[in-house]
Amino acid sequence: MFCFFVFCCLCCWCPIVFAGTDAVKTAKSVTEEDSVTLESGVTKIERNALITWAFGHPGTKIADIDDAGSVSTSDDVLDGRFRDRLKLDHQTGSLTITNTRITDSGDYTVNIKGTKTTTYRFSVTVYARLSVPVISRNCSSSSSSSSSSNCSLVCSAVNVGHVTLSWYKGNSLLSSISVSDLSISLSLPLEVEYQDKNTYSCVLNNPISNQTQHLDITQLCQLCPAPDPQSTSHPTTNSTSNATSHLPDSRHMIALISAAAAGFLILIAAVGIFCYYRKHKKTDQEDKARNEEITYADPTFYKRKAQKSAVKAEEEVVYADVVPKH
Repeated sequence: MFCFFVFCCLCCWCPIVFAGTDAVKTAKSVTEEDSVTLESGVTKIERNALITWAFGHPGTKIADIDDAGSVSTSDDVLDGRFRDRLKLDHQTGSLTITNTRITDSGDYTVNIKGTKTTTYRFSVTVYARLSVPVISRNCSSSSSSSSSSNCSLVCSAVNVGHVTLSWYKGNSLLSSISVSDLSISLSLPLEVEYQDKNTYSCVLNNPISNQTQHLDITQLCQLCPAPDPQSTSHPTTNSTSNATSHLPDSRHMIALISAAAAGFLILIAAVGIFCYYRKHKKTDQEDKARNEEITYADPTFYKRKAQKSAVKAEEEVVYADVVPKH
């Protein structure tokens, strides 16, 4: 019986000891650009005590304060992430982070060294500031799959993370979609009747905040033209119109072929003119080159010697009388 009593006492005492030496505080959530305060757990800094704050795993020292109120912040660590945004309470040593950012999310540790050493841990989540969701008319869906008496809508939000997008009819949830990634776009469709008198709203929310956009059916559902009743009631007319709708494509094809043929003829004519011009240009160049090759020489005249007579002149000529015969 005594052993059982001792065992029960130890079971009740041990959590208290461990809670005092290494306790996990409640998780903190905050909207981006707001401030968050992490309590040190002490009401006054003891004599010769030192309170040190660290961020992440392994912990990187970001600030400390001693019993004299001397504060030191490590502005250059973690690429200067916390520069000029950390404040320490001089009486309790509690840490306040101002102008919070998404990158401030994570685990924080405070180590209190005095007569005994105590460590507390905090889990901080910083959520992006939400924008109001946008409700628009989905005309493409209205003209194809929706009934002529229904209005197709879509609610969307861009560049969001860790949020839920929902449609409500009054206070009743109709549909929702959630995402845990960062910087993503969401859209959620809804169909209502044109004569619906209920109140609808689209809500974008995260664990600590929400934004709501209310639906005005009478205004938003008039942006798209109403479907033509004749086009839906006469299938023959639809088939005729569908067949006729192909005519512009045939005419367009004929126009393209004609343009291509004309372009081909122009190309042939241009090539012929180019060849003719090149041929005549080459002939002219050859004639010019031939004329340039003719060289005219100056004539040279030589004096010829007089020929000697082959018959020597007789020194004396005797003429005889001629007597005719009888």
